Amino acid sequence: MRDHDLRSRAVGEMHLRRWPLLQVPCHIVQWVLGVEDGERADELAAIEALTASHDSVGNPTHREGRINDHVTFTWERQSEGSSLTIFCAPCDEAGFLDPGTDPLLSAAIAWAQTLPGQIIRSTRVWLGENDADVEQVLDHHALNRDELVSSTLGGGIRIWSDFRLKDDGFGRLLVAANGIDRRDLTRQLQRMQELGNYRNKALLGLPVARECWPKLDAAEGRLRDLSNRIADSDARDDSLLEELSGLALDLASVSTAISFRMDATRAYGQIVEERLEQLGVQPVEGFASLVDFTQRRFRPAMNTCIATSERIERIAHRTEQLASLLRARIDTRIENQNAELLRSMEQSISMQARLQQLVEGLSAVALSYYVLGLVKYALYAVPDAALGVSDEFVVGVLVLPMVLGVWWTMHTLKDRLIKTSSQQ
Repeated sequence: MRDHDLRSRAVGEMHLRRWPLLQVPCHIVQWVLGVEDGERADELAAIEALTASHDSVGNPTHREGRINDHVTFTWERQSEGSSLTIFCAPCDEAGFLDPGTDPLLSAAIAWAQTLPGQIIRSTRVWLGENDADVEQVLDHHALNRDELVSSTLGGGIRIWSDFRLKDDGFGRLLVAANGIDRRDLTRQLQRMQELGNYRNKALLGLPVARECWPKLDAAEGRLRDLSNRIADSDARDDSLLEELSGLALDLASVSTAISFRMDATRAYGQIVEERLEQLGVQPVEGFASLVDFTQRRFRPAMNTCIATSERIERIAHRTEQLASLLRARIDTRIENQNAELLRSMEQSISMQARLQQLVEGLSAVALSYYVLGLVKYALYAVPDAALGVSDEFVVGVLVLPMVLGVWWTMHTLKDRLIKTSSQQ
């Protein structure tokens, strides 16, 4: 037996996105980045320069390392970029309020900010021992008290945040451990960060969806106009079908342009819902709840993205239905034209047959006339006394038998020719 080529990666996949056990107190800084394909190699080289093990969990998309004596990091490559999280411990409240007072933390942040990529979300997290310790930091921090969200998570953890960007470009999250087991604390705090990260990634689809609505409004207007024109039957069917095909192509172009973003938004939104359920959020009196914050702001945005995709599908379906109806009408008209053409051809053939019969009758008469003329000339050579009757009498007696004989002969020859042709 031998290992499958992808066995280690499959097993390692189950251990990705894990944080090291957190110390309390601790300062955590996290970036979620959008990285272009051309920047991947430079990013990986910078990460691996500080990585102790290039493949710590059997999967090349995860790295762990140490920046300096007080700061460690984890890095993970994702489908749309990467995430970098640095952990500074030990660290005091002063270092969280002003990272410039901690040279090691400042150096680590400066190194992280040299990495390629565009920031989708960046957060600074302060993890304190209990509510009282965190509230001391909260009193010195510029959080918007009118929008301050505070809730308890499963196990007794409490969080505070207004989910707004500060002047340094970071959001703030304050967390009180309140004596929870470090393993549970690490898992819950990581889920909390994943909730925010996937929320931001999902919300990338909202501007894209909003940009599509004017195009969809115009497409619906074109579809209504085409429906009316098809019903009035004033325009040519081929020009209407061409316009419908153009509308279908435009809708396909819009759908292709946004399909990846909308599918990603739907997937990220589902993860957000799962993380929110796993956190076991409980409200704190006097503060907005994390669940309320998510329901009020995030879910309407997701509904807009879902509605955009569904609207494109509906318009495309109606366009295809209208095109099918128009094609059916065109096919019916073609069939009617063909039937009319067949009737015209049948009438023409019938007329030709009657003309042919008339010509055959006239031909028999003409041919009989010429034959009787030859007989009359032949009778000139016979004396009148030899026949006992006049030449005119003989010719007159032969008229009817001659015409019938010629007609029968022509009819017989025609039948033989038709049978020969059908056999061939």
